[in-house]
Amino acid sequence: MQSFYSKQSVLKHSIGCVLGIETSCDETGIAIYDAQKGLLAHTLYSQIELHNQYGGVVPELASRDHILKILPLLQETLKEADLSLSEIDGVAYCAGPGLAGALLVGAVFGRSLGLALDIPTLGIHHMEAHLLAPMLEENPPEFPFLALLVSGGHTLLVSVNDLGDYEILGESVDDAVGEAFDKTAKLLGLNYPGGPAIAKLAEKGNPKRFCFPRPMLDRPGLNFSFSGLKTFVSGTINSNAQDEQTKADIAHEFQAAVIETLVKKTQRALLQTGLKRLVVAGGVAANKSLREQLGVMTAKNKITLHYPRPHFCTDNGAMIAYLGYRRLNLGQHDGLAIKTMTRWPLDKLD
Repeated sequence: MQSFYSKQSVLKHSIGCVLGIETSCDETGIAIYDAQKGLLAHTLYSQIELHNQYGGVVPELASRDHILKILPLLQETLKEADLSLSEIDGVAYCAGPGLAGALLVGAVFGRSLGLALDIPTLGIHHMEAHLLAPMLEENPPEFPFLALLVSGGHTLLVSVNDLGDYEILGESVDDAVGEAFDKTAKLLGLNYPGGPAIAKLAEKGNPKRFCFPRPMLDRPGLNFSFSGLKTFVSGTINSNAQDEQTKADIAHEFQAAVIETLVKKTQRALLQTGLKRLVVAGGVAANKSLREQLGVMTAKNKITLHYPRPHFCTDNGAMIAYLGYRRLNLGQHDGLAIKTMTRWPLDKLD
Protein backbone atom coordinates (compact mmCIF):
# COMPACT_ATOMS: atom_id res chain seq x y z
CA MET A 1 0.00 0.00 0.00
CA GLN A 2 1.42 3.34 -1.04
CA SER A 3 1.83 5.85 1.77
CA PHE A 4 -0.41 8.92 1.91
CA TYR A 5 2.49 10.97 3.17
CA SER A 6 4.11 11.66 -0.18
CA LYS A 7 7.17 13.88 -0.37
CA GLN A 8 6.70 15.04 -3.92
CA SER A 9 8.77 18.18 -3.56
CA VAL A 10 10.51 19.94 -0.71
CA LEU A 11 8.67 23.05 0.42
CA LYS A 12 10.63 26.25 -0.12
CA HIS A 13 10.01 27.68 3.35
CA SER A 14 9.18 26.41 6.81
CA ILE A 15 5.56 26.08 7.87
CA GLY A 16 4.96 28.16 10.97
CA CYS A 17 1.19 28.28 11.50
CA VAL A 18 -0.95 25.22 10.73
CA LEU A 19 -4.71 24.85 10.69
CA GLY A 20 -5.94 21.40 11.78
CA ILE A 21 -9.31 19.89 10.79
CA GLU A 22 -10.83 16.77 12.41
CA THR A 23 -13.99 15.17 10.96
CA SER A 24 -13.29 11.44 11.16
CA CYS A 25 -16.46 10.47 13.06
CA ASP A 26 -18.87 12.45 15.25
CA GLU A 27 -16.76 15.41 16.40
CA THR A 28 -15.96 18.47 14.33
CA GLY A 29 -12.66 19.90 15.53
CA ILE A 30 -10.69 22.94 14.35
CA ALA A 31 -7.36 24.11 15.82
CA ILE A 32 -4.37 26.30 15.02
CA TYR A 33 -0.81 25.34 16.00
CA ASP A 34 2.07 27.81 15.77
CA ALA A 35 5.76 26.90 15.62
CA GLN A 36 6.74 29.56 18.16
CA LYS A 37 3.70 29.84 20.43
CA GLY A 38 2.35 26.29 20.34
CA LEU A 39 -1.40 25.71 20.35
CA LEU A 40 -3.10 29.05 19.72
CA ALA A 41 -6.75 28.01 19.69
CA HIS A 42 -9.01 24.99 19.36
CA THR A 43 -12.77 24.51 19.07
CA LEU A 44 -14.85 21.34 19.08
CA TYR A 45 -18.45 20.45 18.37
CA SER A 46 -19.68 17.03 19.50
CA GLN A 47 -22.63 15.27 17.87
CA ILE A 48 -23.40 13.10 20.92
CA GLU A 49 -26.94 14.44 21.37
CA LEU A 50 -27.66 13.93 17.66
CA HIS A 51 -26.65 10.26 17.70
CA ASN A 52 -27.74 9.35 21.24
CA GLN A 53 -31.31 8.60 20.17
CA TYR A 54 -29.97 5.94 17.77
CA GLY A 55 -27.59 4.32 20.25
CA GLY A 56 -24.56 4.99 18.04
CA VAL A 57 -23.19 7.10 15.20
CA VAL A 58 -25.31 7.33 12.04
CA PRO A 59 -22.73 8.03 9.27
CA GLU A 60 -24.98 10.08 6.97
CA LEU A 61 -26.16 12.33 9.82
CA ALA A 62 -22.56 12.77 10.96
CA SER A 63 -21.48 13.93 7.48
CA ARG A 64 -24.32 16.42 7.19
CA ASP A 65 -23.61 17.88 10.62
CA HIS A 66 -19.91 18.33 9.81
CA ILE A 67 -20.95 20.38 6.76
CA LEU A 68 -23.11 22.62 8.93
CA LYS A 69 -20.55 23.16 11.69
CA ILE A 70 -17.15 23.29 10.01
CA LEU A 71 -17.20 26.88 8.68
CA PRO A 72 -18.62 28.49 11.87
CA LEU A 73 -16.00 26.60 13.91
CA LEU A 74 -13.23 27.85 11.62
CA GLN A 75 -14.41 31.43 12.09
CA GLU A 76 -14.62 30.95 15.87
CA THR A 77 -11.11 29.45 16.02
CA LEU A 78 -9.55 32.25 13.97
CA LYS A 79 -11.22 34.79 16.24
CA GLU A 80 -9.94 33.02 19.37
CA ALA A 81 -6.40 32.94 17.93
CA ASP A 82 -6.68 36.57 16.74
CA LEU A 83 -5.59 35.55 13.25
CA SER A 84 -6.83 35.95 9.71
CA LEU A 85 -6.83 33.18 7.12
CA SER A 86 -3.97 34.92 5.31
CA GLU A 87 -1.71 34.18 8.29
CA ILE A 88 -2.14 30.40 7.96
CA ASP A 89 0.88 28.69 6.35
CA GLY A 90 -0.51 25.18 5.93
CA VAL A 91 -3.63 23.03 6.40
CA ALA A 92 -3.80 19.55 7.89
CA TYR A 93 -6.97 17.45 7.88
CA CYS A 94 -7.83 13.93 8.98
CA ALA A 95 -7.68 11.65 5.93
CA GLY A 96 -8.42 8.38 7.77
CA PRO A 97 -9.23 6.02 9.20
CA GLY A 98 -12.84 6.93 9.85
CA LEU A 99 -16.29 7.23 8.26
CA ALA A 100 -16.11 7.78 4.50
CA GLY A 101 -18.51 10.70 4.24
CA ALA A 102 -17.25 12.42 7.37
CA LEU A 103 -13.65 12.21 6.19
CA LEU A 104 -14.57 13.67 2.81
CA VAL A 105 -16.12 16.74 4.42
CA GLY A 106 -12.85 17.63 6.17
CA ALA A 107 -10.69 16.66 3.20
CA VAL A 108 -12.60 18.72 0.64
CA PHE A 109 -12.85 21.69 3.01
CA GLY A 110 -9.14 21.55 3.85
CA ARG A 111 -8.00 21.12 0.25
CA SER A 112 -10.27 23.96 -0.89
CA LEU A 113 -8.76 26.27 1.71
CA GLY A 114 -5.27 25.29 0.62
CA LEU A 115 -6.00 25.97 -3.04
CA ALA A 116 -7.70 29.28 -2.30
CA LEU A 117 -4.84 30.47 -0.06
CA ASP A 118 -2.09 28.88 -2.20
CA ILE A 119 -0.63 27.00 0.78
CA PRO A 120 0.26 23.30 1.19
CA THR A 121 -2.20 20.79 2.64
CA LEU A 122 -1.70 17.31 4.05
CA GLY A 123 -4.02 14.43 4.94
CA ILE A 124 -3.21 13.13 8.45
CA HIS A 125 -3.56 9.66 9.95
CA HIS A 126 -6.11 9.82 12.76
CA MET A 127 -4.42 7.30 15.04
CA GLU A 128 -0.96 8.76 14.52
CA ALA A 129 -2.42 12.08 15.66
CA HIS A 130 -3.77 10.40 18.82
CA LEU A 131 -0.38 8.79 19.30
CA LEU A 132 1.38 12.16 19.37
CA ALA A 133 -1.32 14.10 21.25
CA PRO A 134 0.77 14.01 24.49
CA MET A 135 3.35 16.12 22.63
CA LEU A 136 0.98 19.05 23.23
CA GLU A 137 1.55 18.83 26.99
CA GLU A 138 4.18 20.68 29.06
CA ASN A 139 6.35 17.59 29.59
CA PRO A 140 6.04 15.63 26.32
CA PRO A 141 7.44 12.11 26.03
CA GLU A 142 10.71 11.51 24.23
CA PHE A 143 11.20 8.78 21.64
CA PRO A 144 11.23 5.80 21.95
CA PHE A 145 8.14 4.80 23.92
CA LEU A 146 5.35 2.24 24.09
CA ALA A 147 1.87 3.48 23.21
CA LEU A 148 -1.50 2.06 24.24
CA LEU A 149 -4.11 3.47 21.84
CA VAL A 150 -7.64 2.80 23.05
CA SER A 151 -10.65 4.28 21.28
CA GLY A 152 -14.02 3.46 19.77
CA GLY A 153 -12.43 2.06 16.63
CA HIS A 154 -8.99 0.87 17.74
CA THR A 155 -7.14 -1.03 20.44
CA LEU A 156 -3.41 -1.08 19.74
CA LEU A 157 -0.10 -1.60 21.49
CA VAL A 158 2.54 0.19 19.44
CA SER A 159 6.32 0.46 19.78
CA VAL A 160 7.19 4.02 18.76
CA ASN A 161 10.81 4.61 17.77
CA ASP A 162 10.40 7.98 16.04
CA LEU A 163 7.94 9.97 13.99
CA GLY A 164 6.56 7.52 11.43
CA ASP A 165 8.56 4.57 12.81
CA TYR A 166 5.87 2.38 14.39
CA GLU A 167 5.62 -1.33 15.08
CA ILE A 168 2.24 -2.76 16.02
CA LEU A 169 2.81 -5.29 18.81
CA GLY A 170 -0.81 -6.15 19.53
CA GLU A 171 -4.32 -5.25 18.44
CA SER A 172 -7.92 -6.35 18.88
CA VAL A 173 -8.91 -9.33 16.76
CA ASP A 174 -12.58 -8.25 16.93
CA ASP A 175 -14.25 -5.37 18.80
CA ALA A 176 -12.16 -2.39 19.81
CA VAL A 177 -12.36 -1.55 23.49
CA GLY A 178 -14.43 1.60 22.95
CA GLU A 179 -16.82 -0.36 20.74
CA ALA A 180 -17.16 -2.96 23.51
CA PHE A 181 -18.07 -0.20 25.98
CA ASP A 182 -20.68 1.18 23.57
CA LYS A 183 -22.28 -2.21 22.88
CA THR A 184 -22.34 -3.16 26.56
CA ALA A 185 -23.88 0.19 27.46
CA LYS A 186 -26.62 -0.44 24.90
CA LEU A 187 -27.31 -3.86 26.43
CA LEU A 188 -27.68 -2.14 29.82
CA GLY A 189 -30.01 0.51 28.42
CA LEU A 190 -27.46 3.33 28.88
CA ASN A 191 -26.86 6.35 26.69
CA TYR A 192 -24.26 6.75 23.95
CA PRO A 193 -21.27 7.05 24.26
CA GLY A 194 -20.96 3.97 26.42
CA GLY A 195 -17.62 4.59 28.13
CA PRO A 196 -18.61 7.51 30.38
CA ALA A 197 -22.05 5.99 31.03
CA ILE A 198 -20.61 2.66 32.20
CA ALA A 199 -17.90 4.35 34.27
CA LYS A 200 -20.51 6.44 36.09
CA LEU A 201 -22.81 3.47 36.76
CA ALA A 202 -19.87 1.25 37.81
CA GLU A 203 -19.19 3.55 40.77
CA LYS A 204 -22.36 2.17 42.41
CA GLY A 205 -21.55 -1.47 41.65
CA ASN A 206 -20.72 -4.32 44.02
CA PRO A 207 -17.25 -5.60 43.03
CA LYS A 208 -17.87 -9.05 44.56
CA ARG A 209 -21.15 -10.06 42.94
CA PHE A 210 -20.02 -11.11 39.45
CA CYS A 211 -16.83 -12.56 37.98
CA PHE A 212 -16.33 -12.04 34.24
CA PRO A 213 -13.53 -13.58 32.12
CA ARG A 214 -10.38 -11.61 31.32
CA PRO A 215 -10.13 -12.30 27.57
CA MET A 216 -6.87 -13.70 26.18
CA LEU A 217 -4.84 -13.12 29.35
CA ASP A 218 -4.21 -16.86 29.55
CA ARG A 219 -2.64 -16.87 26.07
CA PRO A 220 0.79 -15.66 24.95
CA GLY A 221 1.05 -12.59 22.78
CA LEU A 222 -0.28 -9.05 22.95
CA ASN A 223 -3.53 -9.20 20.97
CA PHE A 224 -6.90 -8.34 22.49
CA SER A 225 -10.44 -9.69 22.10
CA PHE A 226 -13.57 -8.13 23.61
CA SER A 227 -16.50 -9.64 21.68
CA GLY A 228 -16.60 -12.72 23.94
CA LEU A 229 -16.73 -10.54 27.03
CA LYS A 230 -19.65 -8.63 25.54
CA THR A 231 -21.45 -11.96 24.90
CA PHE A 232 -20.79 -12.99 28.51
CA VAL A 233 -22.32 -9.72 29.69
CA SER A 234 -25.39 -10.32 27.51
CA GLY A 235 -25.88 -13.75 29.08
CA THR A 236 -25.50 -12.32 32.57
CA ILE A 237 -28.09 -9.63 31.86
CA ASN A 238 -30.57 -12.19 30.53
CA SER A 239 -30.20 -14.48 33.55
CA ASN A 240 -30.58 -11.82 36.25
CA ALA A 241 -33.21 -9.35 37.37
CA GLN A 242 -33.10 -6.01 35.56
CA ASP A 243 -32.96 -3.76 38.60
CA GLU A 244 -30.61 -0.77 38.83
CA GLN A 245 -28.27 -2.40 41.35
CA THR A 246 -27.79 -5.44 39.10
CA LYS A 247 -26.98 -3.16 36.18
CA ALA A 248 -24.45 -1.28 38.32
CA ASP A 249 -22.84 -4.56 39.43
CA ILE A 250 -22.57 -5.73 35.81
CA ALA A 251 -21.12 -2.39 34.71
CA HIS A 252 -18.53 -2.54 37.50
CA GLU A 253 -17.36 -6.03 36.64
CA PHE A 254 -17.34 -5.37 32.89
CA GLN A 255 -15.16 -2.30 33.38
CA ALA A 256 -12.91 -4.18 35.80
CA ALA A 257 -12.41 -7.01 33.29
CA VAL A 258 -11.57 -4.61 30.45
CA ILE A 259 -9.15 -2.55 32.53
CA GLU A 260 -7.34 -5.54 34.00
CA THR A 261 -6.90 -6.93 30.48
CA LEU A 262 -5.52 -3.63 29.16
CA VAL A 263 -3.17 -3.13 32.10
CA LYS A 264 -1.73 -6.65 32.10
CA LYS A 265 -1.24 -6.71 28.33
CA THR A 266 0.47 -3.33 28.52
CA GLN A 267 2.72 -4.54 31.31
CA ARG A 268 3.59 -7.58 29.21
CA ALA A 269 4.49 -5.31 26.27
CA LEU A 270 6.71 -3.12 28.47
CA LEU A 271 8.60 -6.17 29.71
CA GLN A 272 8.91 -7.53 26.18
CA THR A 273 10.27 -4.29 24.69
CA GLY A 274 12.22 -2.99 27.69
CA LEU A 275 10.81 0.49 27.07
CA LYS A 276 10.61 2.85 30.05
CA ARG A 277 8.05 5.34 28.75
CA LEU A 278 4.34 4.68 28.19
CA VAL A 279 1.90 6.88 26.26
CA VAL A 280 -1.83 6.22 26.65
CA ALA A 281 -4.13 7.95 24.16
CA GLY A 282 -7.57 7.69 22.56
CA GLY A 283 -11.02 8.25 24.02
CA VAL A 284 -10.84 5.40 26.54
CA ALA A 285 -7.63 6.94 27.95
CA ALA A 286 -9.90 9.40 29.78
CA ASN A 287 -11.30 6.56 31.92
CA LYS A 288 -10.44 7.34 35.56
CA SER A 289 -10.10 3.71 36.71
CA LEU A 290 -7.82 2.86 33.79
CA ARG A 291 -5.58 5.81 34.65
CA GLU A 292 -5.42 4.81 38.31
CA GLN A 293 -4.47 1.20 37.63
CA LEU A 294 -1.96 2.07 34.93
CA GLY A 295 -0.48 4.59 37.37
CA VAL A 296 0.02 1.88 39.98
CA MET A 297 1.54 -0.52 37.45
CA THR A 298 3.95 2.00 35.94
CA ALA A 299 5.06 3.34 39.32
CA LYS A 300 5.82 -0.20 40.48
CA ASN A 301 7.88 -0.86 37.34
CA LYS A 302 9.54 2.60 37.26
CA ILE A 303 7.88 3.54 33.96
CA THR A 304 7.19 7.16 33.01
CA LEU A 305 3.50 7.58 32.13
CA HIS A 306 2.17 10.19 29.67
CA TYR A 307 -1.40 11.17 28.74
CA PRO A 308 -2.97 13.94 26.71
CA ARG A 309 -5.20 16.23 28.78
CA PRO A 310 -8.69 14.64 29.03
CA HIS A 311 -10.34 16.71 26.27
CA PHE A 312 -7.49 15.80 23.90
CA CYS A 313 -8.04 12.07 24.53
CA THR A 314 -11.18 12.17 22.39
CA ASP A 315 -11.13 13.34 18.77
CA ASN A 316 -9.96 16.94 18.36
CA GLY A 317 -8.40 19.34 15.88
CA ALA A 318 -5.38 20.15 18.07
CA MET A 319 -3.72 16.78 17.52
CA ILE A 320 -4.30 17.10 13.75
CA ALA A 321 -2.79 20.59 13.67
CA TYR A 322 0.29 19.49 15.66
CA LEU A 323 0.99 16.42 13.53
CA GLY A 324 0.36 18.47 10.40
CA TYR A 325 2.95 20.98 11.59
CA ARG A 326 5.50 18.19 12.11
CA ARG A 327 4.94 16.49 8.77
CA LEU A 328 4.47 19.59 6.61
CA ASN A 329 7.86 20.77 7.86
CA LEU A 330 9.36 17.53 6.58
CA GLY A 331 8.30 18.66 3.11
CA GLN A 332 5.37 16.24 2.93
CA HIS A 333 2.18 17.51 1.31
CA ASP A 334 -0.73 16.43 -0.87
CA GLY A 335 -0.56 15.69 -4.55
CA LEU A 336 -3.37 16.68 -6.91
CA ALA A 337 -5.91 14.02 -5.93
CA ILE A 338 -8.18 14.26 -2.89
CA LYS A 339 -7.88 10.89 -1.15
CA THR A 340 -9.24 9.50 2.11
CA MET A 341 -9.04 6.03 3.60
CA THR A 342 -11.68 4.48 5.86
CA ARG A 343 -9.11 1.81 6.77
CA TRP A 344 -5.47 2.80 7.04
CA PRO A 345 -2.95 0.64 8.95
CA LEU A 346 -0.73 2.68 11.28
CA ASP A 347 2.37 0.70 10.30
CA LYS A 348 1.97 1.72 6.61
CA LEU A 349 3.23 5.26 7.27
CA ASP A 350 6.68 6.55 6.38
